[in-house]
Amino acid sequence: MNKNYDVVIIGCGTSGAAIAYTLSKYDLRVAVLEKENDVAMGTTRANSGILHAGYDPEPGTLMAKLNVRGVEIARELADKLGYMYKPVGSLVLAFSGHDVKTIKTLKARGDANGVKGCRILTKEEVQQMEPMVSENVVAALYAPSAICSPWELCLCMAETAVLNGTDLLLETEVVDISREKDGDWKVVAARNLDPLTQADAKDRKSTELLEFSARFVINAAGLYADKVHDMAAPHSFDIIPSRGEYYLLDKAEGFRARHTIFQCPDENGKGVLVSPTVHGNLIVGPNSEKSRPDDYSTTSEGQAYVKKASAKSVPSVDFRNNIRNFAGIRAKSDRADFIIEEAKGAENFIDVAGICSPGLSSAPAIGEYVAELLAGKGLALKQKPGEMKYYRKPAHFKDLSADEKNALIAKDPSYGRVVCRCESITEGEMRDTFGSPIPPRSVDAIKRRTMAGQGRCQGGFCGPQVVKILAENLGLTEDRILQNAAGSWMVIRKEDR
Repeated sequence: MNKNYDVVIIGCGTSGAAIAYTLSKYDLRVAVLEKENDVAMGTTRANSGILHAGYDPEPGTLMAKLNVRGVEIARELADKLGYMYKPVGSLVLAFSGHDVKTIKTLKARGDANGVKGCRILTKEEVQQMEPMVSENVVAALYAPSAICSPWELCLCMAETAVLNGTDLLLETEVVDISREKDGDWKVVAARNLDPLTQADAKDRKSTELLEFSARFVINAAGLYADKVHDMAAPHSFDIIPSRGEYYLLDKAEGFRARHTIFQCPDENGKGVLVSPTVHGNLIVGPNSEKSRPDDYSTTSEGQAYVKKASAKSVPSVDFRNNIRNFAGIRAKSDRADFIIEEAKGAENFIDVAGICSPGLSSAPAIGEYVAELLAGKGLALKQKPGEMKYYRKPAHFKDLSADEKNALIAKDPSYGRVVCRCESITEGEMRDTFGSPIPPRSVDAIKRRTMAGQGRCQGGFCGPQVVKILAENLGLTEDRILQNAAGSWMVIRKEDR
């Protein structure tokens, strides 16, 4: 493995993946260091999945510029990479004269930011578009937003980057950054020597320290970006983690909203939304409260708030059809805009921090923007010879024609064995993921790649078979298979009790 790079990227959430994807087009040596066992394991894996149109950010900010450009690229990437994307549009509901003033302000911002297609709707137009909204609505702002599968977008970009020569090192946590004598950066990272098992302390082998030399370092460490920054430069910003809790409802509730339905934003953000998902479910949330960067717990108070607040928009949601509650954490900073800049006193160290909403929408453009910053600092962006390789997500077996299904089953009978009944995901589809540029290492990694376990029973039926498939393909015993992150074993050995 080469340890001398032009660029080292720290973190592989959506921003880090987008930067890696963009740089993989060029004749560069690029490495991505990710401390978790998969990509998209932080803010990316637990959010609303909304690609915002761009009316919310203040004109002139990086948020405004990158939001509008980012959703353009995201739409193009849906065709190239095949991740799940739907242009459903959004409504910001107004319930009072004050709210009407707010949505007019939002429309003016959208116009200034170059968003096309925003318009103010009357009550009658809103109710025609969304029959389930509250009778108390008086108007709404319509915007041409979209929804997507956020972890699929991140994964597709990261897979394409790896396919085009980027080195991705998972379970590799940066512990020190310093200058070398020649002016390049030295990045020291601790890598687990037993990466697939994440065994407990008595079984786990020691970690090894790896050293990487790079002309440029990109800090895309998300919730830990301030800590990574402080390894290389004087402290200049704080990340303030903000936890948001959600309900994910069964597809039986998907008809409640055709568009993403927002309330007017306030000082806490865009408020509680009700939205369809790309998989046909209904998502409701989030609230907003300060938290630790690793606290993904849900609370009865948070869930009660989300339920009550959402009723203002769509009072008929039947929460008895809830199939999962979860929390996501946004990497807010103590600044009002994205932090994408060279750190003061640390030449060629680029911070990409405070990427809160509209971070998902902006990420593809963040990749472009960072590439421009690097070019401005003297990094030669020379196109690689030949055409770029794209890793396109395979179509789901259930979406194929009868002839296509029969042909696959004839070639490999495992495509005829349905493992996840809720989402009709076959054994063949799951086994295919191990041939991708970034194969799965956990049950949730299989879920992010195939949707197995995302249905009504949330893996209650298919879970044991998924564990078996993982164990067979990773060469492990089933008691070493993880649900998701380190320590989350699916099976407990008697001696570990």
